[in-house]
Amino acid sequence: MSQMVKNEEKGAKRKAPEEEKNGSEELVEKKVCKASSVIFGLKGYVAERKGEREEMQDAHVILNDITEECRPPSSLITRVSYFAVFDGHGGIRASKFAAQNLHQNLIRKFPKGDVISVEKTVKRCLLDTFKHTDEEFLKQASSQKPAWKDGSTATCVLAVDNILYIANLGDSRAILCRFNEESQKHAALSLSKEHNPTQYEERMRIQKAGGNVRDGRVLGVLEVSRSIGDGQYKRCGVTSVPDIRRCQLTPNDRFILLACDGLFKVFTPEEAVNFILSCLEDEKIQSREGKPTVDARYEAACNRLANKAVQRGSADNVTVMVVRIGSP
Repeated sequence: MSQMVKNEEKGAKRKAPEEEKNGSEELVEKKVCKASSVIFGLKGYVAERKGEREEMQDAHVILNDITEECRPPSSLITRVSYFAVFDGHGGIRASKFAAQNLHQNLIRKFPKGDVISVEKTVKRCLLDTFKHTDEEFLKQASSQKPAWKDGSTATCVLAVDNILYIANLGDSRAILCRFNEESQKHAALSLSKEHNPTQYEERMRIQKAGGNVRDGRVLGVLEVSRSIGDGQYKRCGVTSVPDIRRCQLTPNDRFILLACDGLFKVFTPEEAVNFILSCLEDEKIQSREGKPTVDARYEAACNRLANKAVQRGSADNVTVMVVRIGSP
């Protein structure tokens, strides 16, 4: 898949002090689509399985429409939606905190008046939201006796009209299912970037901060290089500055898949997308309890995919969220 990746502005972007301090983070924009004048409807469905773990440490949020809560400038923005998955480690407190607070902070910081550039303002809002949420959790964690050591990945999709802003930390992923008119096949397009300490830029930032990478982990322990929480690793180069990517929805887009690594340890993105498509086309799945057939099929797709991941031997928690892209 060929994608154009560029900095937020032409030429190198001057990093804010807090971004420079954390190393080489950049706002990355991925242009993968053409515009449409129709606002597509979005609706989320989810399934989760504990797997072989003793505790369910994943968390998720589905907010199909938070336009009223965000109170955006009506002349510029008519719809705001938010979907997120969080994969906790070392306990459930960081993932639970992020699920409860990140969107609340986002709503408070969302632009209320007219702005020159919606895109730049929303990206800055997301950066500030992640930073503030992490600081809030670390403050609470450090005040405990003993201090909490929990951490969490975060993969969030913020839909502003037909533009998706994908902000992520760690190894949970967001995948877009798009129909390719040339090949007449559905493609799985990656909307997020995985952060692990084996990647060159991540490793360099960690080493520059005085940390090290052993056996593919920060200090030989932590598997991700960006996260909410993980206070003991923040001084070693682990950061809460997310990658932020942008994607414009098209009429060829079918759904968005958000899932933790418990799914992707046993499914490739292409396999997962094709599995979901097969469920959506399964005529045996009919409406139940007054639900439309389309809802029943999306719910079945989430449940079947989560079950299959466990059957394939995923020992981790598994969370599968599918966001249907449809008519208004």
